[in-house]
Amino acid sequence: MAINAIVERAKTLLRELRRANSGNVTVTFALAVIPVVGAVGAAVDYSQANSVKAAMQAAADSTALMISKEASSLNQSQVQTKADAFFKALFNRPEATGLQVVTTYTTTGGSQVKVNATSNVKTNFMGLMGITYMKVGVESQVKWGTTKLRVALALDVTGSMSSDGKMDALKTATKNLLNQMKAAAAKDGDVYVSIVPFNKDVNVGKSNYTQPWVSWADHSGYDGWDSENGDDVSTTVCYGSSGKKKKCTTSTTWVPDNHNTWNGCVTDRDQNYDISNAAPTTSNKSTLFPAEQYDQCPTSLMALSYDWNALSAKVDAMSPKGMTNQPIGIAWAFQTLTAAPFTIPAKDPNFKYTEVIILMSDGLNTENRYHKSQSSIDARQKLLCNNVKAAGITIYAIQVNTGGDPTQKVMQECASEASKFFELKSANQLVSTFNSIGTALSNLRVSK
Repeated sequence: MAINAIVERAKTLLRELRRANSGNVTVTFALAVIPVVGAVGAAVDYSQANSVKAAMQAAADSTALMISKEASSLNQSQVQTKADAFFKALFNRPEATGLQVVTTYTTTGGSQVKVNATSNVKTNFMGLMGITYMKVGVESQVKWGTTKLRVALALDVTGSMSSDGKMDALKTATKNLLNQMKAAAAKDGDVYVSIVPFNKDVNVGKSNYTQPWVSWADHSGYDGWDSENGDDVSTTVCYGSSGKKKKCTTSTTWVPDNHNTWNGCVTDRDQNYDISNAAPTTSNKSTLFPAEQYDQCPTSLMALSYDWNALSAKVDAMSPKGMTNQPIGIAWAFQTLTAAPFTIPAKDPNFKYTEVIILMSDGLNTENRYHKSQSSIDARQKLLCNNVKAAGITIYAIQVNTGGDPTQKVMQECASEASKFFELKSANQLVSTFNSIGTALSNLRVSK
């Protein structure tokens, strides 16, 4: 080895200088050459140690990346064992002795794999000055999952979804998306998903009939549930003394049905609460959600959850019926991400959060609480989408246009950017479109 030859030659010269006795010049030269040789030798030894360090760094980087792919399924002992074996397979520098590799996996503030490696590199020149080894150390870390996802699916389940295979394609696409979201979560709570099937109304679950945020009364020109569901009940009252002919009167009173007979449907809130995510409060009845016994009530919604089996079952339960009211689907998706009546999972300040609404619809707006005019409903929807985006929520909008409808301008305007609006001409495109959105969200979640 060239370095060894140089070292041996230097040692020989120094021994000859030590034996030389030809005068002061020899002594002076010998004294002068020591720091020169030391400086040159230090540079050579440092260069060798730096080469070893570069090789160690490359091995540490590769090890950290490899372990990050499966760390969530390993315990700490397995992480250390696998990392040690992988590192040593990559790092082959015999001049480095006493190699130690320490690998840790943590999930605080996002998932992280950290690899620390140290070794001793034997010196050549610097050994003449009593420094026989140089310690070399490197560190590599890979972080991912510092973004948590919350995704609300506003899914059109109107009657027109029964044609052209759209409902079957939607179920397949949605369940595939749920699988992608599940895979993107290193642990429970990294990703939450809510599902809001909608037609003219949204079904919030008939078990909520006792909740104070449901309105049964008439207000703002709306005939409430109590006015629309019940019967006239006649009551006869007779007067007179015993033994005498009695005088009887009959009166009829409207008696609302028991609220436990409600099917769970609600219609749009009073304006302008219909375009906001304001929490309902009993002190302001306009913030409440008006119950309606809509005979085409869709499948009930599901709040944010990481119960992937239950979410998938909710998708299976969806069936097509009713008219189209995109704003109510968006409004409830907005509500599931942000406000009462839902309990919103607390956010960890060590993470970033990305909130997303995916709106899918196959038809133009046809009916809401106030209008049967598409343009009027679209105008409310545009205001609502502006409020959603102002809250920092990203909107993807998907128009499934198999019937030759015009491109929905309001859906284009709802999308957070042009690339997040999709107009599909066939039902089977739903699967690939949901997959591309799921891939984008997964990459955001697990990016390293």
